[in-house]
Amino acid sequence: MSQLELVKLIIGKGNNYSALATAHYLILHNKITVEFKSDLNQPETFIEAFPQIKGSLSVTKFLARSYSKQQLYGYSLTIADFAVWGALKGCSGFQKLVNGNKEVGTHLRRWYDFVSSLDFVQKIVEEPKPGKKGKKAGDAPIADQGSFDIGLKDAKYGEVVTRFPPEPSGYLHIGHIKAALLNDYFAKHYGGKLLLRFDDTNPTKEKLEFQEAIQCDLTRMNIQWHKLSHSSDHFDKVYELALQLIKAGKAFVDDTEQQIMRDERMAGINSKNRDMSVEETLKRFQEMKDGTERGLRSCLRARIDMQAKNKTLCDPVIYRCNVEVPHIRTGTKWKMYPTYDFVCPVIDSIEGVTHALRTNEYRDRNVQYDWFLRALNLRYVNVWDFSRINFVYTLLSKRKLTWFVDQKLVSGWDDPRFPTIRGILRRGMTVDALRNYMVLIMHINNSLIKNFTKLMQGASQKDLMMGWEKIWALNKKVIDPISGRYCAINREKIVKVKLTTDLAPYTETKPLHKKNPDVGEKQTTYSSELYLEWDDAVTLEVDEEVTLMDWGNAIVRKIEWLNDSFIGLIHMELNLDGDFKKTKKKITWLSRRSPNKKDDHDLVKLRLHDYDYLITKKKLEEGDELKDFITKETEFVVEAFGDANLKSLKVGTIIQLERKGYYIVDEAYDHSKPDAGMKLICIPDGKESNMMSKAAEVVDTKVAPDTKTATQSKKEVSSSNSKTPSTNSKGGKNSIVDTDDFVHSIGMYRVNNLLGHIPPFDQSKISSMYKKDPLMDSSLVLHKVGKVETDTSKETDTSKPSKPSVKETAVVESSEGGEGKKKSKNAKPEAVVAKEGSVISKLDLVVGKIVDVKKHPDADSLYVEQIDVGEEKPREILSGLVKYMSEKEMKDKLVIVLKNLKPVAMRGIKSYGMVMCSSSDDHTKVEFLIPPNGSQPGDKVYFEGHEGEPEAQLNPKKKIFETVQVDFKTGQDLVAYWKDIPFRTKKGVIKTKSLKDAIIK
Repeated sequence: MSQLELVKLIIGKGNNYSALATAHYLILHNKITVEFKSDLNQPETFIEAFPQIKGSLSVTKFLARSYSKQQLYGYSLTIADFAVWGALKGCSGFQKLVNGNKEVGTHLRRWYDFVSSLDFVQKIVEEPKPGKKGKKAGDAPIADQGSFDIGLKDAKYGEVVTRFPPEPSGYLHIGHIKAALLNDYFAKHYGGKLLLRFDDTNPTKEKLEFQEAIQCDLTRMNIQWHKLSHSSDHFDKVYELALQLIKAGKAFVDDTEQQIMRDERMAGINSKNRDMSVEETLKRFQEMKDGTERGLRSCLRARIDMQAKNKTLCDPVIYRCNVEVPHIRTGTKWKMYPTYDFVCPVIDSIEGVTHALRTNEYRDRNVQYDWFLRALNLRYVNVWDFSRINFVYTLLSKRKLTWFVDQKLVSGWDDPRFPTIRGILRRGMTVDALRNYMVLIMHINNSLIKNFTKLMQGASQKDLMMGWEKIWALNKKVIDPISGRYCAINREKIVKVKLTTDLAPYTETKPLHKKNPDVGEKQTTYSSELYLEWDDAVTLEVDEEVTLMDWGNAIVRKIEWLNDSFIGLIHMELNLDGDFKKTKKKITWLSRRSPNKKDDHDLVKLRLHDYDYLITKKKLEEGDELKDFITKETEFVVEAFGDANLKSLKVGTIIQLERKGYYIVDEAYDHSKPDAGMKLICIPDGKESNMMSKAAEVVDTKVAPDTKTATQSKKEVSSSNSKTPSTNSKGGKNSIVDTDDFVHSIGMYRVNNLLGHIPPFDQSKISSMYKKDPLMDSSLVLHKVGKVETDTSKETDTSKPSKPSVKETAVVESSEGGEGKKKSKNAKPEAVVAKEGSVISKLDLVVGKIVDVKKHPDADSLYVEQIDVGEEKPREILSGLVKYMSEKEMKDKLVIVLKNLKPVAMRGIKSYGMVMCSSSDDHTKVEFLIPPNGSQPGDKVYFEGHEGEPEAQLNPKKKIFETVQVDFKTGQDLVAYWKDIPFRTKKGVIKTKSLKDAIIK
């Protein structure tokens, strides 16, 4: 059954009982708790079963949350909505109640009517049923399956006007582009207009260059606006409306200091100037306009409701003075400027906007938006909320991005590591992929469900923290069919090949894309002298048959190894009649000779750039210091040779380097500077392994090597089976030998292209599970990381060398004054135990007593506690426990404190530790861990068999606490455990009050 047929079945096209069963399955699949225990087709049983629906979790909990939330599951429509709606639509009992205007519940009725009103739902319901005259259901496609309405209120075709109002104070990033594309989508969808308006109300931040850059970026995104305007175009009108508010007694001038004003608004305290007369307010407002000394200290505030729970209504500022710099358009005409909160609804109404799309961070301000329109008797504007989009390891804060630019950690606002539009386009993102991802107007598999789910990504009301995998994978689908294929060979330790047949250099015409001839053609050069990449050459065996890509098979006849473990030359014999299907290795190659040059190749030098995220943490939390999470190395360069066809490419051309990946030309070949070569930037392909943070991977490996399973470790050793210690130019995710010393000696930056640098094993501490006997004897001894020495006491036969084995080097111990010793198979496992103990023992856990507790003045969810941990004075520790415990319940309690965390500021107050608690899976119940009877502040907590000295302060980059915390839990006996080892002090074990098998945080 197709998904379209399934939807039709769900909404009443088939047997209703089957629809209910299908609905029930889909609801469970979507984790919605609704059960239909009766056959709802019968009016009598429906009326009996109706309370189950009316009082179900889905309806009462999800629908009754607030008037603005229409859907069953979260904040966006899902298949669960269609399932329940279809069951009710096909249920005669429910229809009888609805048609008779009987009570079914306000929220249920509103939700049912909302789903019923959707255009595409109505079209499916109205389709002729099979067996009736006319077209059969399903014969004709639903009109424009990617173009159905998703709920713009009062939207009329041809009359919708949206607007995109960026502040010209920076470059657009991927978060802005979601807003721009959604506004563009709805304007086009309803045959309306999109307005571009620059909100230039803060002259301190604004620059003309940003206006030009924003227009350029929107044009690159194929976003066309009907009209361009500026907020400053309406300054005179906005000023008149401000006077109107004053004369109506709805605004006053206030010179209260900013911090005092902020505190008063939060506390609901009236300003000393709130009762200022209209005459005095007009006089003081004129002083603001003139820029007098008193006027510059003042602001104009709307007089709304200081007792409102929604603090945006507590007399917000609507005009403030700014004489720091002249305005970029009005110069020094104005000394005061309207705030965004005031100017936005006013100009939206004046310019004819019908639907204002705003991110849901402004949701609390929607009532304020409406108040200004009503107070000024302006035309009503519909406000439509959508979620902000955030990406892991990505900063969208303009202030933080500016810091990176100022610190010269990036090359500029178009740096490929930046989430700006020009940054991600420079890295190889396509406009089509961005549009498809954000607005998703393309059809996917012609499926209604997939289209709907896809569009809901654009319309979701819930803030999203997205991985980069999906958007880059979508980009790959766009570029793969149109990217020409070229060849490149890493220059590091490049290997020469000599064919047994002497061939004069010649060229043949080949397609750039074997599956798409429209991409074009290239000239491939052939000769008897070739280059191979080290990674390929080192795997070859004498008499092995391999395939040279775009040529044919060849047989390895001889490999000449040099004393320094390099390959001097490989002799190969062409076997063009060989079957390429039977060879295991397909190898890229380049000709060392060119028909255009007598003794040299015609290759181009390449610099292949790859990047890591700028920060090492997926999401910075409140209180995190940006500087603590900066990735040290974020740009990696590999030197390579490329085929001569690359010389004709222009900047911005996207290509595929065969067996390497997709790249975009960042610096084209300059024939006047051939040695400068070309710069290519690696385009992410969306594969999860390639999208991992390289820096975070290294940190995790350093901190907790003991957390790897035996299976993982075996894979790491066995997968390293190449012919030499890891001098792999790609690095490879299983490399276990550091080559930094070698790389430095040859003046090149070595890079692990996929997972970054993996630190070497500490041979003195690893267990026998990391050991594996070599397959053959070797004269190599690994003295230190990255340096390989050869025992020259034996003669070296260059035709048949003793080839170094990574399997062997992986198990050779550091030879300090003697030869390496293998660990016996019966080696004791104490090393692993000691390693685990050393990690958990780094935590400084102690008993503490809460001597004082009060609520944080600026954070409703936080307590500020004074906790005695046996030191000279109590520690100040912040905990998010407000909704779980009262201050009275916490006072004088003995608790467990982790005290060697790095101090973190939370809303202006530093926290010097963490209180350990058990928590239920759904986080609805939280309990303190309880020290044993007789405990005193300062008593040490330890784990038997893992004692040790804790670190003075945990390094947050090493994620030590995060590593061990995943194994914290309570048992059926209420004892707190790390793995299977109890938390304990010298006086006994530590427990929780009632939560069994609970997590400990």
